[in-house]
Amino acid sequence: MENVSRAALKLHVSQPALSRQIRDLEDEIGFCLLERTAKSVRLTEAGRAFLNDARELLRQADEAVKKARAIASEEPTELHIGYSPTPFAEVLPKILRAFQRAMPNVHVRLHDWNNKTILDGVRDGRLQLGLIVPPTKASSLHDLRYEELFHERVCVAVAPQHPFARRRAIPLTEVAAEPLVGLTREDYPNYYDLLSITFSRVKQKPCVIEEH
Repeated sequence: MENVSRAALKLHVSQPALSRQIRDLEDEIGFCLLERTAKSVRLTEAGRAFLNDARELLRQADEAVKKARAIASEEPTELHIGYSPTPFAEVLPKILRAFQRAMPNVHVRLHDWNNKTILDGVRDGRLQLGLIVPPTKASSLHDLRYEELFHERVCVAVAPQHPFARRRAIPLTEVAAEPLVGLTREDYPNYYDLLSITFSRVKQKPCVIEEH
């Protein structure tokens, strides 16, 4: 924007009124949006950043209105959910059945993604909801609303003749010392996030010698 008068004409307001609104906004947010000269005005670096974020907020607001209108008018709409299959494979079908009974006009689209892709999807708007294994660094969720749904019990499957089979609980240090068979890292990356979180309480790392 190089001329306030042209901008005012495009917005169908007077030039003084537009200039006053811009200055009021600058006073409210506490920094200059425009760099003013005798012949033109240009966005400051802070103004460019503010403009980009404001456009994104307006886009999200428009999207929210569209979805709300679709639900209000009982028109079908879509809800995109990213999920980690390792912890949610058992509980997700029950949750979806209950949701579909409550919201029959919403079509749920599931995306079997890893944690990082799910978080990226929520941030960029591809997903409206993400079901993930808690990341090892809580700081990676600082800009998102996060709610813990449940604690999952981690079990070790062993042969009947294995010494662990006769015990009700096994220290993680002993489990880490055993050769383990796990899920494939390529197909179940979140499984290894879960292992990392589980064994973070002890110094030993799990010894996965085979993947399936």
